[in-house]
Amino acid sequence: MKSSNSKIVLGLLGGVAAGALLGILFAPDKGTNTRKKVLDKGTDYADDLKTKYEDLLASVTRKYEKLFKEGENLVADGNSRFDNLVSDGKSKFNQVKEEGRSKFEDYKSDGKAKFEEAKQGFDNLKS
Repeated sequence: MKSSNSKIVLGLLGGVAAGALLGILFAPDKGTNTRKKVLDKGTDYADDLKTKYEDLLASVTRKYEKLFKEGENLVADGNSRFDNLVSDGKSKFNQVKEEGRSKFEDYKSDGKAKFEEAKQGFDNLKS
């Protein structure tokens, strides 16, 4: 895009210079009138070039701002998804932890009951 724009600018400046030179060489008016016309035409071209440059700059700025905003939205979306994943992970961890704790308590009480049963059986054998 940069080389394309520089080619346009160079072409425009070359056209202005060629037009000014031809205007001076083939002008039927007096020198002062011709110089004024060339100056006016040059000013018109410069104003046109300035307007095109400002339009291009505004367009690039709008595109940059749009891309920047899209980037911000992507980051916010990514952060939101990450937070949701962390929250889901914590929830699953707590669920598994509670299930494990519950099973441990069940096995513990079953183990105590079996131990008491075995102890009772051993005591019965002793007597």
